[in-house]
Amino acid sequence: MTAKRSPLGHEVEQALGEVLGHVRGDIDLPCRIVDDPTAERIRALRKRLKLSRQKFADRFGLDARALQDWEQGRRIPDRAARVLLTVIDREPEAVERALAG
Repeated sequence: MTAKRSPLGHEVEQALGEVLGHVRGDIDLPCRIVDDPTAERIRALRKRLKLSRQKFADRFGLDARALQDWEQGRRIPDRAARVLLTVIDREPEAVERALAG
């Protein structure tokens, strides 16, 4: 290990300092609360859009097997998938437009 830090090393050190400050209550960091959809809500969303699992997955760029696991409660969507599911729930056409372009 060298005493010199790269620019990335400085950024990581600064970020860790911010995290520690936040944990200690010294600083507030912006955060977003992303909905944690239950298996039932994911299934209900797909059914509301009147799509099979495969068609839902194809339309929104998801893996059909992962969707099945989410709907059956075997897996929980990761943060990015939860964000995507939230947008699909509120503005499915926006996701379709974004994926089409």
